[in-house]
Amino acid sequence: MQFRTGPAFAALLGVSSAWGASPPPAATTDLNPVVVTATRTPQSRNSTLAATTVITRADIERSQAQSLAELLGDTPSLSIANNGGPGKATSIHLRGTDANQVVVLVDGVRWGSATNGQAAIQDFPVSQIQRIEIVRGPRSSLYGADAVGGVIQIFTRDGKGAKGRGPTPYFSVTGGSYDTWKGQGGVSGATKRLYYNLSVSGEYTGGFNACTGRPFSSPKGGAGCYANQPDRDGYHRADGSANVGYTFDNDWSVNGHYLRSDGHVEYDGPTTNQSHSVQAVYGLGVDAPLTDFWDAKLRLSRSRDRSKNYFDGDYVSRFDTRRDSVSWQNDFALARQQSATVGIDYRRDAVTSSADYKQNKRDNTGVFGEYQGRFGAHEIDLAARDDDNQAYGNHATGSITYGYHVNKTYTLTAAYGNAFNAPTFNDLYYPDTPGFPPASNPDLKPEKSRTGEIGLKATPGWGHWAIHAYQTDINDEITLDANYTPRNVSSARIRGVEGEVTAYIGRWRIGANADWLDAENRGRGPNHGNDLARRPNYSASLHVDRDLFARFAAGASAKLVGSRYNGPANTDRLGGYALFGLTGEMRVTEAWKVQAKLSNMFDRHYQTIDFYNQPGRAVYVTVSYSPGHI
Repeated sequence: MQFRTGPAFAALLGVSSAWGASPPPAATTDLNPVVVTATRTPQSRNSTLAATTVITRADIERSQAQSLAELLGDTPSLSIANNGGPGKATSIHLRGTDANQVVVLVDGVRWGSATNGQAAIQDFPVSQIQRIEIVRGPRSSLYGADAVGGVIQIFTRDGKGAKGRGPTPYFSVTGGSYDTWKGQGGVSGATKRLYYNLSVSGEYTGGFNACTGRPFSSPKGGAGCYANQPDRDGYHRADGSANVGYTFDNDWSVNGHYLRSDGHVEYDGPTTNQSHSVQAVYGLGVDAPLTDFWDAKLRLSRSRDRSKNYFDGDYVSRFDTRRDSVSWQNDFALARQQSATVGIDYRRDAVTSSADYKQNKRDNTGVFGEYQGRFGAHEIDLAARDDDNQAYGNHATGSITYGYHVNKTYTLTAAYGNAFNAPTFNDLYYPDTPGFPPASNPDLKPEKSRTGEIGLKATPGWGHWAIHAYQTDINDEITLDANYTPRNVSSARIRGVEGEVTAYIGRWRIGANADWLDAENRGRGPNHGNDLARRPNYSASLHVDRDLFARFAAGASAKLVGSRYNGPANTDRLGGYALFGLTGEMRVTEAWKVQAKLSNMFDRHYQTIDFYNQPGRAVYVTVSYSPGHI
């Protein structure tokens, strides 16, 4: 079982077990944190069999990432497509799958729009994140619909790191390029039984012109953003979060959490060019150890995705998604190194909108079970789930993962699983326009996938690494026909190899990852054999950080991304690019520090979606106060 997937690219960095170097004490929690997303149960990263990456709070502060997309962008087999800068629509492609084929959770709550099937990651505040777990590979057998490429779970700051201290304030202020200003502040604390965190944050950026302004013609045949609006497209956002938990004398515990993000964004478009969005996630949970072998968990939660859209200040439309969930999970300790989990998830998706959807709600009930066992050097994980959805009926999924522990350092893994992706409300129920072909199709079936993978991982004394190879076949993919009506007519085959390594050598911390992807359209029609759109065929990144003396630290980064096609016809190639950056830090006292970041230092012009600009060279400076490094 394991941690973060990393490669055998150790040789690429000169990494070898001959180093024999131990990581510094501050790095030990980074090496083997507890994760819960891969199996829905706590286990160390080194002991999970799934391809899992963990981004800790220390990683976030070290990287000085300015957005969630930037933070996720260095994950193996994860690519980002962005519509023109901060706050603009942003899509995640995990292992080559579509943006709506990834489940995003916030503190265990499914987050995203039911109308388009995607989470608005552009609106999530980095300052509110405690850690992120990214599990690559199918997880429908535990999480139900949409977990084709994997699951990304974001955990908000909870105050547990302040254990033993009373209310402790913290804050930071950032200023930088594109008239960017950010601020955040909060208070946290923890005792033996109580933990809490309350925080607020905000961001303003003047931005830059989102679209290149070639709306009507292009040598490559594209139509751009269908508008010529050469102006700066700004973005501002205000956020707040609360997280509190208490453990009773009988070891029962309760937890409550709340997050809200309120954003305003400008962009380029022919019918709308401004939006006001609200993202909210909140929930209550009870953990009850009923016996010495039976733990029960009950969760009640809601997430919301709301937007109002305008054109030059005039109201145009609104969309409001609400997802209410109840989850009951039971974990059983069967014997030494053997456990079972059974549970039930209920979710209701509801949509209210200025558009008159043909149906505005649907219910889903999922029953799941999992067995985990280790027998000497052999380990197995079996999972199965059945989802009954009001819109498309029953769908069963399952997975099997096998691990062979060669010794205390090396583990071989093999896995096979199927998954499915549910049609969105837009696919099924978007209202038709009189005189035009249907805009939606209530007879759509879920997209179905099968994935097989093999892997090798290692936990030498200097860090960890892993490498995985996989193939995913997707059938009944939903695509638009010639009349722009969604149909189950496409299929895809995705092959890839991914790896990453983290090494601690004295005062040095080296992190690297790379992936190769062959994502091919296997559907009928003229695009058969073409690459899937907006998936680069390779990427690699390198981060090197070093503590300099007692109070200084510095880092350098490099990111290489291969070319991709913007559309399914493969006529509009987007060139690859290389980005380089520098970071620096000075710790003035144990609580105060000053940080600086230089991004895209050579001012490289690049696009992840045709016509839509990305930031050029940028500098950011942060001053923060954080006693005890909360």
